[in-house]
Amino acid sequence: MIAVHLKELTFHAHHGLYAGEEKTGGLFEVNLTVWYKPEGPVTNIDQTINYVELFEIVKQRMMQRSGLLEMVAQDICDIIQQRFSVITEIKLDIDKCSPPIENFQGKTGITLHKTFNRNA
Repeated sequence: MIAVHLKELTFHAHHGLYAGEEKTGGLFEVNLTVWYKPEGPVTNIDQTINYVELFEIVKQRMMQRSGLLEMVAQDICDIIQQRFSVITEIKLDIDKCSPPIENFQGKTGITLHKTFNRNA
């Protein structure tokens, strides 16, 4: 099994339920890991999961406003699954770096972890 990672990606986006988030947006951090089982030795890009394509999928979806991070994560996972049918597992973390919570210092976020049965 091989895991491909995208770590500490940052985006300015407009996700959230509050009016200020829609207008000014905020900073988000994304971490993505996908697993796949290669059929043999990986010797060229066509035999692996291209992390540039993964990044483009994440970037494009992060730029589309959503009220809930869960919706963003599900959409990203669905697109990745459709694009790379060999993927057996996805773990995606999306953190809101400055949530609009009074006197709160830290991040809030979600994790979506999906596994796929590729034996069928």
